Amino acid sequence: MARDLADTQSFYGAVLGWTFRPAKLGDQFVVAESEGVPVASIGALAPTLQVAVAWTPYFVVGDVDATAARIRERSATVAVGPLAFEMGRAALAADRDGAVFGFWEGEPLPDATAKLGGPPFRLELRTYDAIASAIFYGEVLKWAEDGTGAIDVSYEQDRVVLRTGRGSGHVVARIGSGGIEAAADPHLRPRWHVSFAVDGVKAIRTAAETAEAMGGAVVAAEKTAYEDGEQVTLRDPDGGLFTLTDR
Repeated sequence: MARDLADTQSFYGAVLGWTFRPAKLGDQFVVAESEGVPVASIGALAPTLQVAVAWTPYFVVGDVDATAARIRERSATVAVGPLAFEMGRAALAADRDGAVFGFWEGEPLPDATAKLGGPPFRLELRTYDAIASAIFYGEVLKWAEDGTGAIDVSYEQDRVVLRTGRGSGHVVARIGSGGIEAAADPHLRPRWHVSFAVDGVKAIRTAAETAEAMGGAVVAAEKTAYEDGEQVTLRDPDGGLFTLTDR
């Protein structure tokens, strides 16, 4: 969700090379595409909503009402919805530690993994207790069940690692401990963080320079402890955080 839809499209179009098309949700939403494949959606925040700009993951579920019930049963919060849209139903929730996420009953975006040479994005949950959070999300989102949402779960380098599909090997999310509830900086509190994949270190550095030229900022540049290699975390002009990593 962004403050100014046109400016945000210009920023991400320049930094990530995305193109945009109208979304069925209305004229305040667009679908972002990479090489013609949908990878994200951007919506305009109402001027009266005084909330932080952020990337929020939405997980596909079989039954949005049943998912909402499971979330409430586990002392977490369903903040918005479920709401009906033309192509499905959605809700917005916060887990027990305050990390915000959405869930969606309807057709998911087409899988861009094969066409783009790997997943176009990766998620990381920064939370208090990685194991407890993995159990919570596994139960409410039914990760262990076969089907569209089937997830392989493992524990590697002090993090829970999620791979989409049975045996595909593509890492789509990690859950790590270390969130700080009382941190003055809200970005250190439990939250979902998104990384977008680009082709190589040179592309990462070029994108970072472009982001700074367009009013964004480099928050951190580092080498990861995983197979990702070099990555850089950026803040867009509205304050939304995201990371660029080598595909």
